[in-house]
Amino acid sequence: MKLTRLTRTTAVLASAAVALTLGAVPAVAHEHSEGHADARNAETRQRDVDRAVAAYRAMQEHLYAGDGSQLYLERTVPTADDRTYSFEWPFSQAHVATLDLTGIPGRVGRSFEDDLADRKAGQERYWNAAGGTTGKPGYDSYARAPYGDGGDMFYDDNEWVALAKVQEYLQTGDRSALGRAKQIFSLVETAWDTDTTHAAPGGVFWTQAPWSTDRNTVSTIPGAELAVRLYLITKDQSYLEWAKRSVAWTDANLLAPNGLYWDNVKLDGTIDKTQWSYNQGTPIGTYTLLYEATGDRSYLKKAQAIAAASLAYYQADGRLEAQPIYFNSIYFKNLQLLESVTGGHVYRDAQQAYADGLWSAVRDPATDLFPVGGTATTLLDQAAVVQLYATLAWPKGKATILY
Repeated sequence: MKLTRLTRTTAVLASAAVALTLGAVPAVAHEHSEGHADARNAETRQRDVDRAVAAYRAMQEHLYAGDGSQLYLERTVPTADDRTYSFEWPFSQAHVATLDLTGIPGRVGRSFEDDLADRKAGQERYWNAAGGTTGKPGYDSYARAPYGDGGDMFYDDNEWVALAKVQEYLQTGDRSALGRAKQIFSLVETAWDTDTTHAAPGGVFWTQAPWSTDRNTVSTIPGAELAVRLYLITKDQSYLEWAKRSVAWTDANLLAPNGLYWDNVKLDGTIDKTQWSYNQGTPIGTYTLLYEATGDRSYLKKAQAIAAASLAYYQADGRLEAQPIYFNSIYFKNLQLLESVTGGHVYRDAQQAYADGLWSAVRDPATDLFPVGGTATTLLDQAAVVQLYATLAWPKGKATILY
């Protein structure tokens, strides 16, 4: 029997069940100062390191299965519907959290290399070498035998792993990581909607599961971001053309009048107009990379426009705090990517304020867990906090490899 993962609606209800009282993030500025980011004092940076490590240790103590599987639990207090292990999407974010920790300079980052090797091995518990409905291999939504019975393939799940593999390659030069990213891109290519009878033909389907035929921002744009990354590494023009086609389709069909992106369009043309924060982050990162790939400043201006509009939107009425932490971590890391090119510190400051608000308002000081909306902490939330603090501890220039 094939498995499906939690819907976005269920995920956000779990994450937004209680309002967080966090400090406001800085207002969007139109001028950037290089000096501020470089002058972040050693005490603040060390605090970010310490908090990243503390959140990670809590994740390992309370959510790592510890049974030899190299897998995780879905949450600290299981529900009746939970399986033995987490779904692939939460696992991938723990994988990324560990990778981000290895990016911390010096001995601290190096101390997580063995943990990263363990995550890479655990990630392969989800690998379906035989392929899904398109015959291309990829990661299933749940662990495969002997740890589980697999599940449907989600294209966004696979894209997050591929982007992490590119980040690993850029950090370490590991060509096997690059090879896996290319392999996943081959899977994503098969997901493009080629049926011209559909409303808004084109875009990347969200999943291979028969119960969904949505074409989503979150499946189309991370694929574009992956494609630009692969172009920058290989100079294969086909990757760049894929990315351009993907952003053009998404802008034509899912870009809202307020400058932010809606979630998905269905085959009958109905649009889900939810505006998730990670669906703003990946276009920011993709347009930033398109600028780097082509030198065309219109791409950079597009990234800056989305960044300014999205932060202004999420600053208002508690919208940022109502987003799941794991969507915001992706959002902020793409903002860091933009600022690594443009200079300035507005978005890094916003990430710092948001992370510090979580630390003071959501964290359980007895455990360093982040039980959003109740007594249980999800792997997704805990891993996202690790990512937020780990990347804040990076030197600003290193953010060029983020997504």
